[in-house]
Amino acid sequence: MSKTTRATQVLTQAGVAFTVHTYDYDPNAERVGLQAAEALGEEPHRVLKTLMAEVDGKPVCMVVPSDREVSMKKLASAFHGKSANMMKPADAERLTGYHVGGISPFGQKKIVPTAIEETALTEPLVYINGGQRGLQVRLDPKEALKVLKAATAPLIA
Repeated sequence: MSKTTRATQVLTQAGVAFTVHTYDYDPNAERVGLQAAEALGEEPHRVLKTLMAEVDGKPVCMVVPSDREVSMKKLASAFHGKSANMMKPADAERLTGYHVGGISPFGQKKIVPTAIEETALTEPLVYINGGQRGLQVRLDPKEALKVLKAATAPLIA
């Protein structure tokens, strides 16, 4: 497994301090984020999942704790929209250039508006997908916020 991805290159170019962590990705896991947290021996709320959705038909990216579910109403509100729905996996892969299970908010093929769950910013360090299945980057969530030019919002149910 390569530890250099578009995601890690973006972070390096931005001068962000991060560490790379690999784990055995389980393609049959019911919840990939929770499986990653368990494999890394980390609390699930510190391992963030990257999800792609559409708000009023426009693509958006959200980063939320792996042990929580997204509120579609809050998601729509975060992007000043009326309705939100999850993006189809094939559309998410085409838009980001990453495979489902390895989608990172960093280095996506097309830059889309991004929001990070506000509770994630209370953690000193979090894990976010590094652009490959079984690869996580550990960094300060405030640095992720800056690099992504993301908004913070309440996104979880």
